[in-house]
Amino acid sequence: MGSHKIKRFVADTWKDYELLDSGEGAKLEKFGGVILDRPEASAVWDRKKSFKEWDKAHSSFESTSKAAGYWKQSGKVPNSWNLEYKSEEHPSLRLKFKLETTRFKHIGIFPEQSCNWEYIAGKIKEGDKLLNLFAYTGGASLAAKSAGADVTHVDAIRQVIDWTRVNMELSGLTGIRWVVEDALKFLRREVKRGNKYSGVVLDPPTWGLGPKNEKWKLEHSLVEIVELVSQVVEPDGFIVMNTYSGLPPSTLETLWRRVLPNASTKCGELCLQGRDGHLLSTGSLIRVEL
Repeated sequence: MGSHKIKRFVADTWKDYELLDSGEGAKLEKFGGVILDRPEASAVWDRKKSFKEWDKAHSSFESTSKAAGYWKQSGKVPNSWNLEYKSEEHPSLRLKFKLETTRFKHIGIFPEQSCNWEYIAGKIKEGDKLLNLFAYTGGASLAAKSAGADVTHVDAIRQVIDWTRVNMELSGLTGIRWVVEDALKFLRREVKRGNKYSGVVLDPPTWGLGPKNEKWKLEHSLVEIVELVSQVVEPDGFIVMNTYSGLPPSTLETLWRRVLPNASTKCGELCLQGRDGHLLSTGSLIRVEL
């Protein structure tokens, strides 16, 4: 029986990003020289900083629905700007991302994912094959590529893949394989083809619409996704799965241990650490090593 332990995965290796404060349903963040005020449901405590400090945000996101809204600017915010990530532990892990404010409050990066980039960079060997599903703007793809992996990047939205291509070029990387397709359909075909990967990374959304308005709900597909991924990972491979759906880490652990009972698992909360040392939980994470 593999080992398992609930823990906190803290993204504490940033130089160009900082969580300045959080509370009362919001978080105040600094991305390079740009300060943003964004909603954060898990920040249920009181804010530490004054209203005056929060008012220094260059832009604040105002929600108009559960998933969308608009940005209210109080300072000069560029249409897009770049953010750099440099690893001290892995010298090849030097990534650059294009950021921009979108109507879905996201800006092209999830800074808490840096702890996964570090993990991936440490696991990958030259020539390993990595599959990144629901890959968004590709932090995990870039981390794996920088370590020498043969990367397949899958996302259903072409505009997001175009954004990732920009990030690849900014990071001085080449050769990522792009697949514009529903991740579940791609996985089914990979199983039939018998293709295998040294590592699989997946970050399935809670819900959404595909390019042809296909409806997606995580709870309807999660069991099948886990079973399919277990069939495309190499016998000595690894899996990284994040979810921002509200599913607790223990649920992720149960799902994976049912299909890979002898694997070693580490699961817990993805966290950002504020300037005051407090942790802000942003989602659940599990790492599975075969």
